[in-house]
Amino acid sequence: MSKILFVLSGARHWTLKDGTRHPTGFWAEEAVAPYRAFTAAGHEIVFATPDGAVPVVDQASLAAEANGGEDGAKEITAELEAIAGLKNPLCLKDVALADYDAVFYPGGHGPMEDLAANADSGRLLTAALDSGKPLGVVCHAPAALLAARRDDGSSPFAGYAVTAFTNEEEKQAGLADKAPWLLQDRLVELGVDFREGEPWQPNVVVDRNLFTGQNPSSSAPLAAEIVARLR
Repeated sequence: MSKILFVLSGARHWTLKDGTRHPTGFWAEEAVAPYRAFTAAGHEIVFATPDGAVPVVDQASLAAEANGGEDGAKEITAELEAIAGLKNPLCLKDVALADYDAVFYPGGHGPMEDLAANADSGRLLTAALDSGKPLGVVCHAPAALLAARRDDGSSPFAGYAVTAFTNEEEKQAGLADKAPWLLQDRLVELGVDFREGEPWQPNVVVDRNLFTGQNPSSSAPLAAEIVARLR
């Protein structure tokens, strides 16, 4: 059995370019589907957030239209409520990577608000990448990569093949024009080899020990890849 660290945003909103606050948090499917896959494989999950804040779920991710209908919405809500660890996360700065066999970052717009500029997360991501342990990051969570820096100021992720929520998906979601910046653009500026798939379709990119997924539908196949690597 492996021990996997889930790092979630502690943000409750995303500040748009006009200064308004868009309610958000983590996206339910991106936490629940991997949690389900990892625990089914016998792995233990521990949660952490910046400052140990209790993470909040983006309410839009619990809607019927985001879960294939009312039955799906009820199921994911029930699964989420049953995950006790979400209510008592560790403080990210107190996390020791040596205690874990893999690290996983669920998305949602929350990481655009806090993890994109969180130094503790940046250090953890750099250490996880260098350790060779599986590092999974999905949807908007690759925003956290922006906070990772070497001592010389360079990005440890430069040159890695990466995917994430695309400009086209942000446009179709209706938030591209309101966003202070777009994730795909920032990752390209960072120097990654961005691999864009079809909007809303599963797209998983694996480069060495880095596993990235483009969108919510990529979270389950991304988790499956990590489960296979941990065997």
